[in-house]
Order: sequence, then C-alpha cells, then structure tokens
Amino acid sequence: MSAYKDTAYSDRLNAAANAKRAALEEFRARTAAGDPAAAERRAARAAISEAREARLAERKAARESELKRLTEEQAARAAALAKETAEQEAARTARALAREAELKAARDARYAARKARQARGARAGGR
Repeated sequence: MSAYKDTAYSDRLNAAANAKRAALEEFRARTAAGDPAAAERRAARAAISEAREARLAERKAARESELKRLTEEQAARAAALAKETAEQEAARTARALAREAELKAARDARYAARKARQARGARAGGR
C-alpha cells in the first residue's frame, strides 16, 4: 500500500491543468490533417450529410408539389360547384318565369272569358 501523499491545492490544480493540456494535445495529434483515417471519416460524414440534405430537399419538393396539386384540385372543385350552383339558379329562374307566364296566361284567359260573358249578357239582356 502506498503512503499517503499530502498535496497542496495548487499542486492538484496544476496536475489537472497538465492532464487537460496533454489530453488536448493528444486529441489534436489524432485529428491532424495528415491523418488519412480522419480525412476518410470526415469525407464519409460529409457524404452522409449531403445525402441527408438531398433527401430533405426531395421530401420538401414532394410536399410542395402535393400541396400545389391539392390546391389546384380544390380550386377546380370550387369552380365546378360554382358553375353547378349558377346553372341551378338559372334553371330555377327559368322555371319561375315560365310559371309566371302560365299564371298570366290563365289570368288573361279568365279575364277574356269574363268579358265574353259580360258581352253576351249585355247583348241578350239589352234587347
């Protein structure tokens, strides 16, 4: 068993700083630009990132085209509904005008019949 070492606080701080510095130097040495494995890993990560960006762009384009198609389809349905409503309104107006014409013709016929009866009655009763 080793003996207890009584180290001062500043000694422990210096030791921690030295260890941190050594770890940083080791990391920089591993990720040096000349390391072919690191360059290969960076290239692989870049390729994956580009592929991800391409997939995201493709999905966004598909979403936008679907939204455009749905919007056009909805506009076409709205136009067809408006056209159908206008045709129904025109047909209803035509039926109303025809009904009014029929009623007027019937009223005119009743009026003419009444005038004819009155004229016959005046001829027969006046002599």
